[in-house]
Amino acid sequence: MGEIRNHTLNFGPQHPAAHGVLRLVLEMDGEVIERADPHIGLLHRGTEKLIETRSWAQSVPYMDRLDYVSMMCNEHAYCLAVEKLLGVEVPERARYIRTMMDEVTRLLNHLLWVGCHGLDVGAMTMTLYTFREREDLMDVYEAVSGARMHAAYYRPGGVCRDLPDRMPQYEVSPWKNAAQVKRFNENRQGSLLDFLEDFTERFPKHHAEYHTLLTDNRIWKQRLVNIGVVSPERAKQLGFTGAMLRGSGVEWDLRKKQPYAAYDKVEFDIPVGAAGDCYDRYLVRMEEMLQSNRIIRQCIDWLRVHPGPVMSDNHKVTPPPKAEMKSNMESLIHHFKLFSEGIHVPEGEAYAAIEHPKGEFGIYAISDGANKPYRVKIRAPGFAHLAAMDEMARGHMLADVVTIIGSQDIVFGEIDR
Repeated sequence: MGEIRNHTLNFGPQHPAAHGVLRLVLEMDGEVIERADPHIGLLHRGTEKLIETRSWAQSVPYMDRLDYVSMMCNEHAYCLAVEKLLGVEVPERARYIRTMMDEVTRLLNHLLWVGCHGLDVGAMTMTLYTFREREDLMDVYEAVSGARMHAAYYRPGGVCRDLPDRMPQYEVSPWKNAAQVKRFNENRQGSLLDFLEDFTERFPKHHAEYHTLLTDNRIWKQRLVNIGVVSPERAKQLGFTGAMLRGSGVEWDLRKKQPYAAYDKVEFDIPVGAAGDCYDRYLVRMEEMLQSNRIIRQCIDWLRVHPGPVMSDNHKVTPPPKAEMKSNMESLIHHFKLFSEGIHVPEGEAYAAIEHPKGEFGIYAISDGANKPYRVKIRAPGFAHLAAMDEMARGHMLADVVTIIGSQDIVFGEIDR
């Protein structure tokens, strides 16, 4: 046998889900990890400082760029914090729209996660399956906001606009002939709610295909079972939230424990793991997708029969309707003040947190009464999870590091903000 030597290995920065900027310094005994030191600072956007130089409403698009896989969820936490400071009541229809779009975002996040986690571990086909469903949900994002990724759809006081009555249609082009276009447009003949309803009916069948590909696959289980085990007590001590905490057997979900938006009006279950390993975290996220599908369906049923406003009628916070602005002097002044100065938020501080697809995403905002935040601190779930990398990887093999990173579902935009 060859002599085993100690190595210090630079792992990264190249991991795709980590935006190419995660650098791990691994101290190894042969191929066994003795210490893993995560280095951040290679992205460092300075988002929190940039927010201090913009008006309250102008900072909404910064939220999309934190975790760029869970765009609207980030916006939701920020809007909740601003609404808390303002004492603004959000219309019920807007709360249901937010709930529905949060769950669409959770599906988008988990679909990308399971596809790329499979890719990391060696299951090449998964990404092709999950991106098929992501494409439909990306079309939903585009239909409501005009953008496939950075939506900037939520606003302090509600959402930018109501759901569209018609889904965009494919057109004949050099890349798609008439027969293909007809097939693609079959489920796009109605409103956005019709399109989403069709998706919720199709999704469980596709979800079963993911289980067929992975869940009992012996290679998948060899790579995930008993890897990166975290006990329930240790998960709480490390500040784990979301699927990382529930995978260790702790039933904690802010949507149930501290309901916001319309989560107290919909029915869903909280999946929990037992072993606290990578495989349990995989199963928890897989079940979460079905629960999200269930919530979306309930929101669709409610939104169909409850029309109404989607923005607060407090025009110190939200712009007046365009027709009103063109005929009423007071509305014109409100519009001008809002778009030139922005919202003046009363002095105070507020913390708002949501059950983000990756865990507890919180915004702590301080206002000094001006039209810009005095300070905004972002509580990113991935930051606490990455901090546990050393403890989770110690004693495992080099190949297991990739599995553990995938299991944490980290995106560096929010970690190194």
